Amino acid sequence: MNTATLPAVATYAQQQWVEGELVRSLMRTARNSQFVGLVLITVVLGLLWDDASVGALAAWTVAALAISAARLWMLGRYGQRAADGDAARQLDFLSRWRILWPLSAFVWGLATALFFDRAPLADQFICWLFMAGLAMFSINSLSSHLATMRSYLNVLALTALGIMLWRVGVELKFRGPSYHYWMMALLLVFWLALMQAGRRLHTTRRTNFELQFRNNQLIESLTRQTRAALDAVEIKNRFLASAAHDIRQPVLALGLYADWLRSEPDLVHEIAPKIVESTKAVNALFNSLFDLVRLDSGKVRLRIEPVQLPQLLRDLEVQYRPLAAAKGLKLRFYVAPGTAMSDPILLQRIVGNLISNAVKYTDRGGILVATRATASGRRIEIWDTGVGVAAEHQREIFREFYTVPSHAGTEDGFGLGLYIVARLSHILGHPLSLSSRPGRGTVFRLQLDPTDAGQAAQRAATTVAQLANIP
Repeated sequence: MNTATLPAVATYAQQQWVEGELVRSLMRTARNSQFVGLVLITVVLGLLWDDASVGALAAWTVAALAISAARLWMLGRYGQRAADGDAARQLDFLSRWRILWPLSAFVWGLATALFFDRAPLADQFICWLFMAGLAMFSINSLSSHLATMRSYLNVLALTALGIMLWRVGVELKFRGPSYHYWMMALLLVFWLALMQAGRRLHTTRRTNFELQFRNNQLIESLTRQTRAALDAVEIKNRFLASAAHDIRQPVLALGLYADWLRSEPDLVHEIAPKIVESTKAVNALFNSLFDLVRLDSGKVRLRIEPVQLPQLLRDLEVQYRPLAAAKGLKLRFYVAPGTAMSDPILLQRIVGNLISNAVKYTDRGGILVATRATASGRRIEIWDTGVGVAAEHQREIFREFYTVPSHAGTEDGFGLGLYIVARLSHILGHPLSLSSRPGRGTVFRLQLDPTDAGQAAQRAATTVAQLANIP
C-alpha cells in the first residue's frame, strides 16, 4: 500500500476514530481550563466585592463553584471509565455529560449582571477583559469538539447580551449612556469572530487527526508487509534447503544406478525399476513446483462445465491403482452416477492429489474413493487406513511447505500437495473438510457445490492479489 492508494473519502472507521480522538483531546484540555476557571472565580469575587450586592455575589459564587465541582467530578469519572476506551465509549461519555459546558457558560454569562453598569468603569473594563479572555481560552480548549464549543460560546454570549438588553431596555428605558450600545455591538462582533476562529481551529485539529489515522494505517500496513515478506523469505529459504536436500537424494541415486548399470548391464531388470522410482520422485517435486508457480502467478485458466464424475474417477483409478498395488493396498472406487459443475482438469488434480496422499501415507489396508449424493449436492470422499493426522496438525497441513513433524512417511514430502488442494478447492468453491484419527486413518470430503465461473475467477484473482500485496 502507498499513499496514492489511500481513499479520498473518509471511511466510517476513520470518522469514528477521528471523532473519538477529538473527544479525547477535549477532555485532556478540560482539566487545565477548569483550574483557570477556579482562578477567575477568585479574581471576580475580589474585584467586585465592594461593587456588587453581597447576596448576588454570594449566589453567583456558589453557582460557579458548584458547576466547577460538577465538572471536576465528571473529569474524574472520565479518567476511571472512559479515558482508555474506544471511540464509541468516548462519544457516549460526552453525550451524557456535554450539558455541563453550556451550564458553565450560563453561570459565567450571569456574571455580567454583577458588573455591567453597576461597577465603576475601570472595574467593568477589567471584568470584560476577563470575560473576553475566558471566551478566547474556550475556543482553544473546546474547539476539538465543534458542537460543544458552539454551545458554550452561544450560551455565554446570549446570556451576557440578554442581561445587557434587560439593563438598557427594561431598567433604564433606553435612557442610558451611548456606550452601552457600542458595548453590545462589540459583543456581537466579538462573538462572531470567536465562532469563526473556533471553526477554523476545529478544522485544523480534525485534519491533523485524519492525517494521523492515515499515517497509522500506512505504518501498520508497511509493518504487516515487512513481517509477511520476512516470513515468506524464511519459508522459501527453508523450502529451498529442504528441496535441495530431498532432490539431491534421487538425483544422486540416479547417478549411482546409471554407473551400476554401466558396469553391470546384466542387472538391468533390478536396476531399471529403481531408476524409474528416482525419476518419479524428481518429477513429483517439479510438478508440485509448477502447480505452485501457476497458482501464485494467477495463470490458472478456468473452464467450468458439467463434469461426469464416473469418467473422472475411472481415469484416476487407472492412474493410481498400480501405485496402490505396488504397496499391497486395496484401492476401491464406489461411484454413483452424477455430474458436477466444475473445471474438469483442476477437479481431477484435487482428487488425484488426495488419492496420492492417501497411498503415500498408508502402509496396510486400503483406500476407498466414493461419490455420494447429499442435500447440498454431490460429494467425493477419500478414505484411507493410514497413519492419520493428530488434531493439532489438521489445520496446519494445508499450509505451504508444511510437513507433520516426526510423521512417518513425511521425510520424502515437500508440503505442497495439500496446500495446492486447498488453494484449488477454494478457487472452485468446493468446500474441503478433514476427519482423522492417528493410527486409524483419514477421510477427506470434497463438497462439489456448483462452481460459478465469474466468482471462481474473482476468487483466483483475489488470492493472487493477496499474495502480491501481503495485506
